[in-house]
Amino acid sequence: MIISEEFLSRLRKIFDLNLYEVKVWAALLSRGISTAGELSTISDVPRSRTYDILESLEKKGFIVMKLGKPIKFVALKPEEVIERVKKNLVRDAQERSKRLEKLKDEDVLKELTGLFSEGSKFVEPGDLSGSLKGRQNVYNHLDMLIREAEKTVTIVTTANGLNRKLENLMPSLERAKRRGVKIRIAAPITSENKKVAKDLSRVAEVKDTAGLRARFVIVDSEELMFMVLDDDKVHPNYDVALKLNAEFFAKALEQMFEIAWTKFKKA
Repeated sequence: MIISEEFLSRLRKIFDLNLYEVKVWAALLSRGISTAGELSTISDVPRSRTYDILESLEKKGFIVMKLGKPIKFVALKPEEVIERVKKNLVRDAQERSKRLEKLKDEDVLKELTGLFSEGSKFVEPGDLSGSLKGRQNVYNHLDMLIREAEKTVTIVTTANGLNRKLENLMPSLERAKRRGVKIRIAAPITSENKKVAKDLSRVAEVKDTAGLRARFVIVDSEELMFMVLDDDKVHPNYDVALKLNAEFFAKALEQMFEIAWTKFKKA
């Protein structure tokens, strides 16, 4: 069985499989039905591991075991595998969400909060600064900052970034607005994101930055996050943001932003 390493790597990422799992699965797809021994030979996976791998693939919904002697395994249509994997992901996510929700009413959360509070006494404000890699990781942190905002949220982003803000941050922005937080968003407004700007205007004052391209967020004039790469040129997995807990710098940047804000046109 000759399958490129690049293709196997793509399958691993898409379906969240390890190397042995993806090799055995690809081998079974190429045969339709086969025994564990045959699959071990074809996939070049140690025979001692093949049965465990096949059991794992069966539980994940990739294959079906056919009873008999010898035991054989049957490949499913890739379309069926995708549907099964989707259902399993949704079910697992729901179960994990329920478990995490229950923690709010259990002593575990109180103990964790106590540990955090005790540890925070020894942390200097400057030590809270750091870098974040991966766009989803960046948005998770932005979401947390907005949920904790008490007075102001200032967002400067790109045209494409405006679309992402609606998709990832709208619920938190809505809750922040209900708490009385003043929200301002500045971004280039185009024909492609004009509707998005209108939707965001329900929770924030949105203005068109015209040709200005920048990516940063200031919360309560104290915490600052700025993205250092061009989102049109970097893959989301390699996007990078710097998070600073520096009140002096945050206020200075916000003061400069105030000057530019008066010149921006309302979206």
